[in-house]
Amino acid sequence: MKDRGRLLMFFLIGSEAFFFIALIIAYVYYRNFTGATDMVAHFLNVKRATILTAGLVLSSFTLIMSKRNLLKGRWKMAKLYMGGTIILAAVFLGGQMMEYIELYHKQVTISKNVFGSSFFTLTGFHGLHVIMGLIAISLLFGFSFGKFKVLTVAGIASVEAYWHFVDIIWLCVYTYVYITPLL
Repeated sequence: MKDRGRLLMFFLIGSEAFFFIALIIAYVYYRNFTGATDMVAHFLNVKRATILTAGLVLSSFTLIMSKRNLLKGRWKMAKLYMGGTIILAAVFLGGQMMEYIELYHKQVTISKNVFGSSFFTLTGFHGLHVIMGLIAISLLFGFSFGKFKVLTVAGIASVEAYWHFVDIIWLCVYTYVYITPLL
């Protein structure tokens, strides 16, 4: 079966989607029923999160462009766009780490209260998915140099689907964690 890998990726994405839905519901519940809405406005850096969100959304575009160029045999452009995706993902992770460090200095930790536990669980689990996507894209990038080019072409559709899933999940997380408490 030619599309077995892609089908398996969609099964993985479906199961992960249910897990993220549960984490988002738990986060919203704890934020709304523990008085943590004020903590969001006071402790979280919405401006940075907005910039990082824009970068993560842009990384989906660069991966789309990489795939288009790959399928047309334009390897230099495909590598350039894929490298851009890797850089944008790394910047996102760096920004998330900066936020974690700032929250730690403000005494907001995973063990301090329910808000901290649900925030770090939700955003940390998403960060783990960004890391896994970054590894997959980096592997494809490495394969694109040399005799493993066929692996790059075969794997790009599955990796692209996973990366778009990671971006869509972040848009949901960003909306519920950073935006709705300010409304």
